[in-house]
Amino acid sequence: MSDPLSIWAVSDGRAGMENQALGLAEAVARQRDAVITVKRLKVQKPFDGLPRWAWGDPEARLAGTSDTLALPLPDLWIATGRRTIPFSLKMKGRGPFVVQTQDPRVPEGGFDLVVPPAHDMLRGANVFPILGSPNRLTEEQLSADAATLEPFLPDLPRPLVTVLIGGTSKDYHLTEESLHDIIVRLRDLMASGVGLLISTSRRTGDEALSKIRASLAGPRAYVWDGGSVGGLENPYLGMLGLGSRILVTEESANMLTDAAFTGKPVHLLPLKGGAPKWVRLHEALERHGVLRPRASYTDEWDYEPLRETDRAAAEILGRMEDED
Repeated sequence: MSDPLSIWAVSDGRAGMENQALGLAEAVARQRDAVITVKRLKVQKPFDGLPRWAWGDPEARLAGTSDTLALPLPDLWIATGRRTIPFSLKMKGRGPFVVQTQDPRVPEGGFDLVVPPAHDMLRGANVFPILGSPNRLTEEQLSADAATLEPFLPDLPRPLVTVLIGGTSKDYHLTEESLHDIIVRLRDLMASGVGLLISTSRRTGDEALSKIRASLAGPRAYVWDGGSVGGLENPYLGMLGLGSRILVTEESANMLTDAAFTGKPVHLLPLKGGAPKWVRLHEALERHGVLRPRASYTDEWDYEPLRETDRAAAEILGRMEDED
């Protein structure tokens, strides 16, 4: 039996970045015995805001609060986020198989494999596009968190519908009009007899969150208040596990593909704006069976749950074996 793979999951420590690298590392570890080490690289000011060419040796720019890159180096380096790119480029050719998620916006030849969202249209021999981004979801975790969360929702009507509300981004805007439209749609859905589980994000903003709570929280809707629930720091996964169908604002690739992981019907909540790459993502999810644009919010259907992180992990292991 071969020795366990050593894997470094590398990011700047922000949860959204770390979860991508760690999720892909964990997916590799589900397919091959491995030991994962999380590396959080903190870059000194002002270099964290300067172009990469101005850094010089990236290791010389690590802040005192950063993890180190001391030997021995890992077998597999998986990194996410623009601040990790200079370090990934330095690792190429030094031993580790170097994987970068997202579009690095530098020549792909500096990495062994790039795993970007397919809607970014990045192509190349060492590019493996996936729908959305890598995540840490597993069926076991969704079921466990759902079982933990459910006792705290005894009075909500069943079935439960999960609602994931994002907000203003580069291409979309949560305007007063779009927020009003979302609230009206959710009120109509509650009137049909279901219970709502509503989670928002940092993009939602305090003002919009206050309006959502004032308009919807009550006997038919649970709006997460940002606190822990039954020991769950964030009940997001439990909400995904409990909902019979899922409504998601259209600006979040992560929330959309998380919802698609469940195999449950997913409906878009529209915002103002858009861009061609989002059309490509929504159309890809429609082809997979996740979205049905003309369906009613009460419609239900089945499709093969999305397992893009596992698919990317298998590709990494296959390419590593080819190099041996």
